[in-house]
Amino acid sequence: MGLLKAHLQTLFNYLALSLLRIFSVLPYRWIVFFGDKLGWLIAHIPSERNRVVKINLRLCFPNLSPSEIDALALSHWRLFGRSVLERSRIWLGSANQISEMVEIKSEITLGDKKPRILVNPHFVGIEGGMALCALTEKMGWPRGVTLYQKMKNPFFDRKIIEWRGRFGGKSIPRQGHLTETVREIKNGNFVFIAPDIDLGLKDSVFVPFFGVQTNTITAISRLAKLSGAEVCIMKTTLKADQSGYVCHISKPLSDFPSNDAVADTALLNRFFEDEIRQRPAEYYWVHKRFKNRPSGEAKIY
Repeated sequence: MGLLKAHLQTLFNYLALSLLRIFSVLPYRWIVFFGDKLGWLIAHIPSERNRVVKINLRLCFPNLSPSEIDALALSHWRLFGRSVLERSRIWLGSANQISEMVEIKSEITLGDKKPRILVNPHFVGIEGGMALCALTEKMGWPRGVTLYQKMKNPFFDRKIIEWRGRFGGKSIPRQGHLTETVREIKNGNFVFIAPDIDLGLKDSVFVPFFGVQTNTITAISRLAKLSGAEVCIMKTTLKADQSGYVCHISKPLSDFPSNDAVADTALLNRFFEDEIRQRPAEYYWVHKRFKNRPSGEAKIY
């Protein structure tokens, strides 16, 4: 049974890889069309993740009616499906293909080698950092560095690290690599960190997120203090006509970090909330954002 399972997993891996390669060469409008239909299909198949999406939406938008929650969930899944197929172009496409899909707008001077952390909240366009990596190689700027969470699938864990490194980028595991991460920041490389997922209770605090006490890592505040880095919000969101994405890099946050890592972490959550409220369907509601709970509170999922 174990050998059969391994063979089936291998078959699935190579089938998924083949599909990614096929979609990577299709016209972009086809990727958007099929991705939208994929998301619609996923939304109509009962699953644990469908349940998670609606729980998250009800917690964060308690004033919405059940029908409004259903409509928002469907909109999210359609954008999610699109983003899944768009990864074919992000991971396997050329630098030109990626730049055609993601436009970069920055309020900072890119390539000036200042120590910075680019905080990248989980919108459907989260891989927009790849567009910046492609641009860094073209312009001869410092490289892009991603802190990543190891995947359960070893095959795609290796592949994604390989794909993210195509333009000179580097991937660093989130846990146990503090010194390496600080060195990359101090060297003026573009360090991308997405802190808005529940990574366990270690080095985390409970701070509000849409009024819910939410387990959140304090890494941004701590790394900024250790490295002397500026902290900028980097969000990749859909253009108004949904023809592609804009990766927007903000000017540095003022008075950040402070001497209070908890207050800094809560401040970042408020920034994320403000952005999410403007485009709620684009946020990654599939994550179990409220997985860990404060002592004595019941589990949410």
